[in-house]
Amino acid sequence: MIQIAEVLSPEPGPLSRLVKQCGVDHAVGGFGLHPTPNQSGEQLPWSYMSLMRTRNAYESLGFELAVIESRPPMEKAKAGLPGRDEEIEGACELIRNMGRLGIPVWCYEWMSGGVSVLRTSVTIPARGGALATGYDHKDMANAPPTQYGEISEDQVWDNLKYFLERAVPVAEEAGVKLAMHPDDPPLSPIRGVSRIMTKVDNFQKLLDLVPSPANGIALCQGNFTLMTDDLPEVIRHFGDQKKIFFVHFRDVRGTPDEFVETFHEEGKTDMLACMKAYRDIGFDGVLRPDHVPTMEGDGNDRPMYSSIGRLYAIGYIKGLREAAYSD
Repeated sequence: MIQIAEVLSPEPGPLSRLVKQCGVDHAVGGFGLHPTPNQSGEQLPWSYMSLMRTRNAYESLGFELAVIESRPPMEKAKAGLPGRDEEIEGACELIRNMGRLGIPVWCYEWMSGGVSVLRTSVTIPARGGALATGYDHKDMANAPPTQYGEISEDQVWDNLKYFLERAVPVAEEAGVKLAMHPDDPPLSPIRGVSRIMTKVDNFQKLLDLVPSPANGIALCQGNFTLMTDDLPEVIRHFGDQKKIFFVHFRDVRGTPDEFVETFHEEGKTDMLACMKAYRDIGFDGVLRPDHVPTMEGDGNDRPMYSSIGRLYAIGYIKGLREAAYSD
């Protein structure tokens, strides 16, 4: 059965207690707040000792650390610049240490040129006065280029292959799964930088680029539903290959060029059909609710991560899961 997780700090606080009270037993985490030196004396948050303390901190809160979503610096590797080998070695050190500590999934991304998750508004009026986030590509028409200049799709693919050829064997040996997150939004180019994780077919190309049981997908529904009119079928396509390693369970309304992130039950996707698809493929990994509108009682200082909105989402998802798995 699919498991519900939440992205949390390893330090105790009201949100971790509320999430635990909602019946969630898995955490999606980042690096610890107190890095310790590695063998070279560097203060790296992905060193063995730092990750060990982080994992133990989650366990002391009652959570199994199922996924790491933080990433070491990777911009030189993505852009194919001098110094990329050192960055790739940092990622490989993270993967080795995750394997040693029994943390099974690393969610990474390949949004090159410093252009990562983009939203053009974080104050879109939503149901009942909630505040939603969204993207309008027209607002980016006159955005200046990044410091990396133009990067072609062929370059991005070549740089990704270079990375995977070095990281995948390490992941295989460590027993860690590499889950590629889509480009968000799934558009190319943005600010002169090409983006390749924008189409369903390109995710199949990713899997075929360096075939391995360790090379797979973080199926972020908010992005994938902008790439297809049949998200449950996409889930089955990749699930039948056992390539879905992690799920971001969220929804949107609109198109890749202009969309708004919605409450989980009011977007464009048949969420119950998606949950049944995960059931049908036998997926027993974790999902997390991911982006939500900011609800009354929460500040909008962390758009997409309203605590109250996430608790609401957990309840909704638990109900969907019960409906799907009891069918």
